[in-house]
Amino acid sequence: MKDFLFVFRTDYSKMPKGSPEEMQALSKRWMDWIGGIGAQGNLVDRGNRLVPGTGKVVKPASVITDGPYMEIKESIGGYTIVKANSLEEAAALAKGCPILNFGGNVEVREISAL
Repeated sequence: MKDFLFVFRTDYSKMPKGSPEEMQALSKRWMDWIGGIGAQGNLVDRGNRLVPGTGKVVKPASVITDGPYMEIKESIGGYTIVKANSLEEAAALAKGCPILNFGGNVEVREISAL
């Protein structure tokens, strides 16, 4: 089996900002989805969410700027690492991701062993 990275991208303005109960229900949907992948034996690292609107961008010549920028519509919200036999199988695992319900997407990338 190969390792694949799921990169979760979304427009933060479209993410739900509900009551604590609604947010708890959304969190449960994420945990259920990740738990399902784990139950199949395909979870390598459940990953983490990234803090929105924070970070630095390192460029050539040792230039460091603030970023990612909030004016960017789509931002990376987090990641997970799974294992699958093929890119197609990994993409099928991503189909149930809750971020898809909010206009987000999951980028699926094979991780090189080198």
